[in-house]
Amino acid sequence: MELKGKIVDFLGDSITEGSGTSGDGYRFVDVFARKTGALTRNHGIGGTRIARQIHLSQYPHWDQNYVDRADNLDPGADVIVVFGGTNDFGHGDAPFGKYEDTDDCTFCGALRTLLTKLMTKYPYATIVMMTPLHRLSENVTTNEIGLPCRPLRDYVEMEKRMAAEFSVPVLDLWSVSGIQPAIPANFIAYTADGLHPNDRGAERVADRLIAFLNAL
Repeated sequence: MELKGKIVDFLGDSITEGSGTSGDGYRFVDVFARKTGALTRNHGIGGTRIARQIHLSQYPHWDQNYVDRADNLDPGADVIVVFGGTNDFGHGDAPFGKYEDTDDCTFCGALRTLLTKLMTKYPYATIVMMTPLHRLSENVTTNEIGLPCRPLRDYVEMEKRMAAEFSVPVLDLWSVSGIQPAIPANFIAYTADGLHPNDRGAERVADRLIAFLNAL
């Protein structure tokens, strides 16, 4: 895919918003725009989740779930990049759910609802998903608000499985980003805190996405 001049919308959380980087110009969305000549729209909001929150969070802006925010993307977008799931694992109260769910109050159901909405509302856009990156404490079974959760790998695998049903391409950052903060040297080189990429990590995410989209 030729990216120069394309309108690319990014629906995401704090990593898309740029937390962990030096700010404007260093976020992976900015790096992507600079290297490709694409016209990017950053719809990243820190703390947000794909699934609908059952109870209000300590920080209400976290509850702006992806399913609702999908209505706010550029109607003329050529590409829509969805990057989320780590907060559903980290501090969401929606159950993981089952693959067949259609209720956006479970993670599985919200994925299905989100992909259905995107493909219906933006039928001419190329929709792609990026899986969560590795993070510290990715194998816990009790999340940050004290609720039981599945390991993050399960959220990654469900995104890949659900996207395959909808024929949505997936950039599996879990497997190919080269960012694994459990390795101390890698933590220092590519992350700000074991979760959010630093400037070098953000550039790596951008480079992986550029190569992925160029191959479509």
